[in-house]
Amino acid sequence: MDSVDETEPVEPIAHVRIVYLGPVAPHWEVQSDFGDAAVVDAFRERVLARLVLLPPHDPQFRRNRERVVRDAERENVKLDWELGIPEDVPAS
Repeated sequence: MDSVDETEPVEPIAHVRIVYLGPVAPHWEVQSDFGDAAVVDAFRERVLARLVLLPPHDPQFRRNRERVVRDAERENVKLDWELGIPEDVPAS
């Protein structure tokens, strides 16, 4: 009997890079390397709606970033972030 391994990775349908442009608005740019333009454009709209006025140091950014990550996982979009600042280092 053939069985399908459900943990097998699935190829992403698109790739999106979210780039922090700096402290002056607009703060964010959403770039794509591949994927259906309609999927990427819809994802871009949702990302910018969540991040448009939030620099990375804003407390709301962390919550909205997690929402963007979950959205990318749901849509099977490969997501990269270029914040231009070091990632948070966990306290030890």
